[in-house]
Amino acid sequence: MSIITQLTVHRVRIPLLRPFTTAVRSATELETVLVSLTDSDGRRGWGEAPISRVTKATTDEVTAAIDSHLRGLLRGRNLEDWFALAEAVNSSLAPATARMAVDCALHDLAAQQAGIPLYRLLGGGAPTITTDMTLSVGDASELAAAARTHVAAGFRCIKVKLGPDGDQVARLRAVRDAVGPQVVLRVDANQAFSPEHAVDVIRALEDSGVNLELVEQPVGAADWAGLAFVTARVETPVMADESVWTLADLRTLIRLEAASMVNVKLAKAGGLHEARQLVAEAQDAGLGVLIGCMLESTVGIAAAASLATASRLADSAPGSSGLDLDGGLWLRGTPVEGGAHYAGNALVLADSPGLGIEGLAAATPVHADQSAS
Repeated sequence: MSIITQLTVHRVRIPLLRPFTTAVRSATELETVLVSLTDSDGRRGWGEAPISRVTKATTDEVTAAIDSHLRGLLRGRNLEDWFALAEAVNSSLAPATARMAVDCALHDLAAQQAGIPLYRLLGGGAPTITTDMTLSVGDASELAAAARTHVAAGFRCIKVKLGPDGDQVARLRAVRDAVGPQVVLRVDANQAFSPEHAVDVIRALEDSGVNLELVEQPVGAADWAGLAFVTARVETPVMADESVWTLADLRTLIRLEAASMVNVKLAKAGGLHEARQLVAEAQDAGLGVLIGCMLESTVGIAAAASLATASRLADSAPGSSGLDLDGGLWLRGTPVEGGAHYAGNALVLADSPGLGIEGLAAATPVHADQSAS
């Protein structure tokens, strides 16, 4: 019998290779919280809670939530009960990103106990997926140059962040001219537009012939009527992101036919337990499902990729042109040894038990504070 003996919180900051800029924020470093769960056999499972305005919790809030809501749920419990424990974590009052970290660490530990990689615990699949590459908000020449560089490095799907102002057609036309007709282009407005403006922008992009695969979250997250308004008036598929955090959100989207696609992220769902349900219900409703990430390290991204490959999302649109898991490619270093790694536009999952993480990295540009009990 294996017992969960310790939960350790690691506060981590990692500089970015370049600024990450969207319609709602600009970042020059990753602030994140790593969680490790230790069992009585000495195994450690890992999870991550990315910190930002988008995930709606600070490092102090995540740490406090783990201490007050989650630590007592797990410590001293039998790992054989891991699925019930994941349900308890999911039902707690902790912020979603805190639940993500503990939930993923629990899944990692359960897969290690079973002696199989996490993606196999979740249902199998292939250990390698491809990802898109995101371009920050910028002018036409900056976007074209960045797109050209990433395509030369092997990326075949580019996602362009849009701000609320400027000539969007000129920006996307420059990117399309830079990369040619074979590269898939997506755009993400991060809630930048009013519904009417979104329709005008998307129709102009359609008329320009830039051939977009999808438009992500063109209007405010809570504006369900606005999202449905846009979806009904454009030909380009619309994907909901910030609008969908929970199963209740997804069911609202389905009822209102507000979008034809949804971006599922562990930091919104609160980890793998609820994310698996989101994926299943979205697929049952005929929605296109993309697995995405926040700005985070390969600790969190590997868990998301494990779900994606186990759910065969890389084989269906929109995932077949590249999932949205490039967050770790923005970092100057990695906080851990072992685990998943990038190879060009591919994310390769470890084939060892769990996530394959060996421990915290010894020498990277990482600042980490630790607390355990």
